[in-house]
Amino acid sequence: MRYLQAFRDRGLVRAVAAAVRAEVQPARRYHLMEFCGGHTHAIARYGLAALLPENVRLIHGPGCPVCVLPIERIDGAIELARTPGVILCSYGDMLRVPGSGRTSLLKTRAAGGDVRMVYSALDAVALAAANPERQVVLFAIGFETTTPPTAVAVLQARAAGLRNFSVFCNHVLTPSAIQSILEAPAVRDLGTVPVDGFIGPAHVSAVIGCRPYEYFAEELQRPVVIAGFEPLDVLQAILMLVRQLNAGRAEVENEYSRAVTRTGNRRAQMLVAGVFELRRAFTWRGLGLVPYSALQLKESFADMDAERRFPLPSRPVPDHPACECGAILRGFKQPAECRLFATACTPDTPIGSCMVSPEGACAAHYAYGRFRALSETAP
Repeated sequence: MRYLQAFRDRGLVRAVAAAVRAEVQPARRYHLMEFCGGHTHAIARYGLAALLPENVRLIHGPGCPVCVLPIERIDGAIELARTPGVILCSYGDMLRVPGSGRTSLLKTRAAGGDVRMVYSALDAVALAAANPERQVVLFAIGFETTTPPTAVAVLQARAAGLRNFSVFCNHVLTPSAIQSILEAPAVRDLGTVPVDGFIGPAHVSAVIGCRPYEYFAEELQRPVVIAGFEPLDVLQAILMLVRQLNAGRAEVENEYSRAVTRTGNRRAQMLVAGVFELRRAFTWRGLGLVPYSALQLKESFADMDAERRFPLPSRPVPDHPACECGAILRGFKQPAECRLFATACTPDTPIGSCMVSPEGACAAHYAYGRFRALSETAP
């Protein structure tokens, strides 16, 4: 705890913020996207945006795994939970994400569906072993951070000979989303903002390392600084990005060297490579259809793929017409620019997925009252 407190030291935080203000060029604007929802949460919690000059703009990216799943994938999980004889295992945040018709896994459980909240993928394996007469499906979500635990669960279920365990796989990939934001014409047509550099994700990078971001620096000339989640981490990363932009550099730098290396966790990468393969395309909320941006089980594990085992809906479902989650996930809008924000849409009554998880931009802004400061300063 003392180690963490050093990264929350007010004096150090103010000193780094002062260094940012001193090095920012007044005639220039800096658009910096924090991809990870954990960074979005930290920025809102500690009020870091208020410490920066007006010409440094922090843009929220699509780094909340709960937020980016489109409604049709939520509907698929709900359909599984309604299937007789099925136990659907889900992480807690997914229970409240609205599906079609404002239903959710939580409401489905109240209506009689067997939905179990789990804390790890192995909890679902244990449930399958304890309930051999039932089909147990793990609603697997997340970026590269949570993919290795799902791979371990698949391998343990196979080793135990469990024929009643399967995975509804919704694991998505960070580099593909970043590339889509920068390059995809369809995403730009939906509305985007300039992005000069990225605050790179922490937990994801502990798995995949720094190397996958080198393309964005070398080919697209966007600097990336991997950062931890504490306020000092985030501000130091912003300072490093400002220095790169001022010097005309575009490199991958690692502020979070206490946990991240260039090559990442090779053992975790090997686990994932042994169980999963790339999907040709996957639909993201806010980004649309993104090529090679998600994973599916390999053919050798096809018998554990819930999408093959059960008939699931596949029709696209539009978001609520007044919900701006898609634009917020692209960084095109701020939460307070959505007319539903903090009125009809709150954490207790979410209409969009960005209001559900603590890593969602809307939930983070709502929890720490940042939208009130914005409304008070509005003309």
